[in-house]
Amino acid sequence: MRKLLSLSLMALATSSVFAGGYRVSLQGQKQLAMGHTGVAVVNSAESLFFNPAGISFLENKFNVSVGGNALFANVKFQNETYNWNAESKNVGTPFSVYATYKVTDWLSVGLAVYTPYGSAVDWDQDWQGSHLVNNIDLEAIYVQPTIAIKINDKMSIAGGPIFVTGHVKLNKNIDRSMSDENGNRTDVSIEAKGVTAWGWNAGLMFNPTDHLRIGFNYRSEITMEARGGDATFNDVPAYAQGTLTNTTFDANLPLPAEITVGLSYEFTNKLLVAFDYNRTQWGVYKDLTVQFHNAVGTSVNPRNYKDSNAYRFGAQYKATDKVVVRGGYYIDESPVQAGYFAPETPRNDSRGYTAGMTYQFNKRFGVDLSLLYLHFKQTNSSYDHFVEGGNEVSFGGTYKSAVFSPGVGITYGF
Repeated sequence: MRKLLSLSLMALATSSVFAGGYRVSLQGQKQLAMGHTGVAVVNSAESLFFNPAGISFLENKFNVSVGGNALFANVKFQNETYNWNAESKNVGTPFSVYATYKVTDWLSVGLAVYTPYGSAVDWDQDWQGSHLVNNIDLEAIYVQPTIAIKINDKMSIAGGPIFVTGHVKLNKNIDRSMSDENGNRTDVSIEAKGVTAWGWNAGLMFNPTDHLRIGFNYRSEITMEARGGDATFNDVPAYAQGTLTNTTFDANLPLPAEITVGLSYEFTNKLLVAFDYNRTQWGVYKDLTVQFHNAVGTSVNPRNYKDSNAYRFGAQYKATDKVVVRGGYYIDESPVQAGYFAPETPRNDSRGYTAGMTYQFNKRFGVDLSLLYLHFKQTNSSYDHFVEGGNEVSFGGTYKSAVFSPGVGITYGF
């Protein structure tokens, strides 16, 4: 019982944070419209996220970009053998705020606030996979101050710390059958608030010609140390009340490092194309040790993730003095390996299709629009490491997932 509980709770408590899951890239309206490329693009203060070295080449002394998205995620699950069907529909509202200031010709500073993790999955309570997850809600806010140095007209470097604050809330049933004396399924809710951590980032931009830019950006691994989170057990039968007591828990949650390299080329003074290659070092997430402060004790939950790649393509075209249109496409690989596909992170390889535009009202003020459709490859997968009665049991079926996200932002500079 003790091992069963600890393993199942850990699977729920951590996977949404670490998995690719719904980690949809939505960190800037201009760059999202271009397939979320940007490591070698100088468009606006959004460069603080994509490559902070780029702010050295912004024309204006002061720049600000503010934007937000409505994220609609839909997941359908089906197991034809047992005639199981389930669906999860969720809405998220990620946002970003960027501001830069050119102190001197060679020194620029900036501040970025954005939400790279902000997803949710909400299955029906007590559905067939409820022993893995009923629902989960995650939010993480990144705060990133930056200093950029322009070495010369061809090269700049930048970097700074990243402060992260966030919370996670989730609920699952204890196992596939436990219920109280009234027939109510036994479940547990876990919630950790105010979890904080520090990381850092660094970027480099090189302009070998007037039309070609090359960029590099690194974002470090960040370990979220959850301490004293609340674990609440509900509808516990009498025979288990000595074990399933409300308690607190501790866990270390590693967020993997990311490396991005890319280039952009200005074919004409109206047409710009860009390519980014991104590698996320998910391999750091092999398993997780978590300690519950009751009889459940400490457990290790296997995940066995692998490093994953994303290939991004984007273009923008200046149609008129006031209108710029953009489009993009990207391929995003899943870090989840066979046998580890859990319904709290129903993520498979995906393809993203993006579009958008800017309407520049005047020299200082413009409005940015973006649109993303993210289609996940249909998969027939399972999670094979849920322990019940001392044995690992499998849960799986066919998953179909898609994300649709319109976004709007404003840019201001002088």
